[in-house]
Amino acid sequence: MKVFSTTGRKQEKYQVEIKHSILWECALGIAAITNDRLLDSLEKPESYWKDIRLSLSKDLQAHLDYVETNNTWKALLQLLHQKDFSSLEVFTEYIDKLTERELIYQCIPFISENYQPIREQAADKNESAIEQLREATKDNPFFPSYISFICKVDEKQLKQHLITVMSGWFESVVQPELNKLTSILQTDAQAKEKMKQKMEPEEFVEWATGGISYLPEPSVYKVLLIPQYIYRPWNIAADLKGIKVYYYPVSNESISPSDKYMPSNFLVLKHKALGDEFRLRMVKLLFEKSRTLQEITEKLEMGKSTIHHHLKILRSAQLVGIEDGKYVLKNSAITSIAKELEQYIQQ
Repeated sequence: MKVFSTTGRKQEKYQVEIKHSILWECALGIAAITNDRLLDSLEKPESYWKDIRLSLSKDLQAHLDYVETNNTWKALLQLLHQKDFSSLEVFTEYIDKLTERELIYQCIPFISENYQPIREQAADKNESAIEQLREATKDNPFFPSYISFICKVDEKQLKQHLITVMSGWFESVVQPELNKLTSILQTDAQAKEKMKQKMEPEEFVEWATGGISYLPEPSVYKVLLIPQYIYRPWNIAADLKGIKVYYYPVSNESISPSDKYMPSNFLVLKHKALGDEFRLRMVKLLFEKSRTLQEITEKLEMGKSTIHHHLKILRSAQLVGIEDGKYVLKNSAITSIAKELEQYIQQ
């Protein structure tokens, strides 16, 4: 569709940057194992996560419980974006040296440029500012409670917790597979860098994330792509000042680079998502029009928890999204499946 603009403003554009670090993989692993609602939709089976839990020390398990209660994985990710950390030791030393105010401010989520002064006040424990941030993020499932927690938590307790859970997870879970994980992340980042030269930013972001269409918006000058293995098949989005972040799932080719028969994980996900009678019914329902969870439940006469489970699978395959409280079919993702299959077979 052609659009005639009378705004007098030029179309916003953004640049794309790709970064990889084993430390992000570590923090995302902590986020994954403490998100019970999402475990059944992750690539690794639930038995994998249960076995990890059982293998950890009681002290580290207690810290993971603390993460689950207070969403402190968000604090780890916020802090990791403050600079490029060369090692776990450098990162934990950085946390340890932060003042109380610096720690709180850096852990508070970025909402928008307009809320920066309020974010500053909240870091000074201003009750009114904290409440304004809670109200501004009320549609987010965990931000309001996280903001209350992070603005009032004891600084020494938080530092000790963040350092302990990050170090413990790294040593227990990441260290045994460090070389393998580092190779996977590096391989994927290098492959994405090559493809980035051949595509426009919007096209590249959609390709790299397996279907996320991110249009330029005011005040965002960069999209930061961070490859991750532990949270496959999900993309995790975050906002920083002037930056949109996507922790995107690495491709199958990066996991097994020498196997020419290895299909794209997004291609596999889409076919798995469609290989179920009820999910195909949902696709047809959403092709007709966007619908709420309640509307889908009434049409299919199934329990909400079952419907929600199937929708999670369709969403993780980037076939379905959510807009204005309704589930929306991504038509372009559906129509591209045949082309993706043809490209895989002919490569």
